[in-house]
Amino acid sequence: MSNEHIKQSSDASFGTDVLESGKPVLVDYWATWCGPCKAISPLLDAAAADYGDRLSVVKVNIEEAKTVPAQYGVRGVPTLMMFKHGKVAATKVGAVTKAQLAAFIDAHL
Repeated sequence: MSNEHIKQSSDASFGTDVLESGKPVLVDYWATWCGPCKAISPLLDAAAADYGDRLSVVKVNIEEAKTVPAQYGVRGVPTLMMFKHGKVAATKVGAVTKAQLAAFIDAHL
């Protein structure tokens, strides 16, 4: 469910992958059984490639990582969170269009 531009993160690596990142990070909380998660996956792949060095895209599988989603109050998937300087800058729950995703990212870069 990802390409070479997207990092898979876990409870163990979330601090390094997201909180300690030197650039904004878009985190996608997802699950294998989630249809809308599969629907937005190509949009996230494209965003990761398009934004390149200005943004990191990280996926967290809620079936494997239990601590991080609970810590950030993730109640449904997909949930997108933009992190800046180790803090949540914005959250969007549910599937998004390409334009909505671009607007969400652009508002926080």
